[in-house]
Parts: sequence; structure tokens; C-alpha cells
Amino acid sequence: MLLLALDTATDGVAVALHDGERVLAAARAGDARHHNEVLVPTIAAVLAEAGRERGEVTDIAVGVGPGPFTGLRVGIVTARTLGLAWGARVHGVCSLDALAAQAVAEGRVAPGEEFLVATDARRREVHTARYAAGDDGLRRLAGPDVGPAAAVERRGAVVVGRGGELYPDALGPASPPADVDAAFLAAIAADALAGRGGPGLLPVEPLYLRRPDATEPGARKRVTA
Repeated sequence: MLLLALDTATDGVAVALHDGERVLAAARAGDARHHNEVLVPTIAAVLAEAGRERGEVTDIAVGVGPGPFTGLRVGIVTARTLGLAWGARVHGVCSLDALAAQAVAEGRVAPGEEFLVATDARRREVHTARYAAGDDGLRRLAGPDVGPAAAVERRGAVVVGRGGELYPDALGPASPPADVDAAFLAAIAADALAGRGGPGLLPVEPLYLRRPDATEPGARKRVTA
């Protein structure tokens, strides 16, 4: 296996290369305004750092959100296009799962402790999911959901992610990480493909969770005298 992982659900882009057992190379670049400009060059840089060729890639894992509309489209369309061009299988991973996996790996939460991942959903809202990590690995207990930060039922749980930074009054002090590290997204996909458990894979479809701002116009109203 040679798995390329990429995510554009949070600020910037995150890319990693995984051989099924370990991360060979990883990088972050850009910001939320430049996903489409930096994603492909970052993929090329990660492959070069690992000394691998694009034709060796067998699988591609892409973060399917939840996240902003434009960012998710860039990542998912790129993953699908590269999958077709390289003959690689493409898999979806919940971006919040990657943040949760990193929090556990870095010891931000205690074993067995429930915690929340909260990311910026714009419009003064957050994307959230509730997790716990035990002997059977990381489990997503609820979500992902979207809504006002003030409406989130924290119940004393540790909050991981940029949502806590943006709305500390509602969510309390935030714990790192703030944005997705593709190395953890890659590990989730590699574990799932190898049958080692974990949160698992999702269809390669964006988790928007709400309607877009732009909609098709309705029929024109008739004008009467």
C-alpha cells in the first residue's frame, strides 16, 4: 500500500503519504483562501520528499468534512481526479475523526474520557462530534453536527479544535490541535483498509450538513396590472 492523504476542510491544506505502517512525509500549506492554488504543489512536494512516484500510489484518502463548501470541493474533486488518472482507489474520512485521533495520540484527553471536536463552520456556528478512546480504539459517539456554539452540550468535556478558540465563552478553553494533520487522516484510512479498526471510512461525498448560501433562483413572479 502507498496511500496519499489530503484534507482541505480546515484552514490551509494538509497532505501526507503513508505506506500502510507509517507516515513517510507530511506537509501543511496555505490558508482557507488558497486551497486550489497550493494543494497540487503540496502533493508533489510530499511525494518528492518521500522519494516516491505518483504511479506508486495505490490509495487516496480525502477528508470529506464537515467544512466550508469551497474547501471541501477542492479536496474531493482533486482526490477523485487523481484517483482516475493514477488508477488509485479513493476513500473518504471524516475530517473531525483526524482531529480526534491526533488529540488522543498527543495525550490531550485521558483514556476512556469523552471529548468534543469543534471546528469553525462560519455564520457563528461550529461543526462538532463527540468521541471517546479506549482499549478498542477511537470511537465517534455522536455527530458530526452543525449549530451555534452556545447550543452545544459540552457536559464538561474537553473541547479540541478551532471552534473552542473562536467561542471560548460557550465552549470553554480549547485544546490543540486546531487544524487537520493529514498524517492522522492517513493513519485512520490505513487502519481501516488493513482491518485494524478505528472510526472507519466514508463515501467520497462532502459532509456539508447545511444548505449552501447560493441557490438556484425560483420562477419569476407574474406581473399584473
